[in-house]
Amino acid sequence: MAQSQRWALGLEYLGDRYHGWQRQSGQPSVQQALEEALSSIATVPVSVTAAGRTDTGVHAALQVVHFETDVARDATAWVRGGNQFLPNDIAVRWAQPVADDFHARFAATSRKYVYLLSTRPQRPALHATRVGWTHWPMEIARITDALPGIVGTHDFTSFRASECQAKSPVKTVYSATASERNGVIRLDFHANAFLHHMIRNVVGALVYIGANKQPVDWMSTLLALKDRTQAAPTFSPAGLYLAGIDYDARFNLPENFVDPCL
Repeated sequence: MAQSQRWALGLEYLGDRYHGWQRQSGQPSVQQALEEALSSIATVPVSVTAAGRTDTGVHAALQVVHFETDVARDATAWVRGGNQFLPNDIAVRWAQPVADDFHARFAATSRKYVYLLSTRPQRPALHATRVGWTHWPMEIARITDALPGIVGTHDFTSFRASECQAKSPVKTVYSATASERNGVIRLDFHANAFLHHMIRNVVGALVYIGANKQPVDWMSTLLALKDRTQAAPTFSPAGLYLAGIDYDARFNLPENFVDPCL
């Protein structure tokens, strides 16, 4: 009997045509497309586990998955062969054999997301599904001053979706920064983990702050309230990218961050 091998894959994808990462009956998903492609290469069913479940419309510059198979294939087969069977908006970046204790989700020590927000007066067309948009003029200085309010270990109940299944609302944000170029505000978030809709809800609050509709310290106020109903509406998924996942160095994965530059 052939020996089973565990593999890790790095992926990139645009999420606007899919009903999120997770396989769902009657709805297109990134997981389903990838499993079907890998199964075609292996000629047997392949099931994959991802580092995180992205929502409908959310993209990934770097998503990491793992799977196990006793079918002998080399890395090139999983990459080039997998991409041959995948739609154009999903691609395998790399494939690597990993130790049996590697787990794409549970071995991850932290995650990085990037949100791209267009602030021009007219809605974007060329990047309509790749950036969020607000017609309100934004003051980047106000957003920059507000972001330190969420850094550290906090109860993020005010930024948590009602359907969130996480056991605890307490997460640790290591860094949160803002920059601006060519009318696009870039928000970078790095945390040990994120709640369902957490970043989109944070961005929604930052838009109110940047537009001077709420004070700069509103982020801290919302954290203290622990009440989702007091916060801003959930913002668009269009500009959100899973951009990196950190693992222990012993797994020696090829990359832990990919910049989702336009």
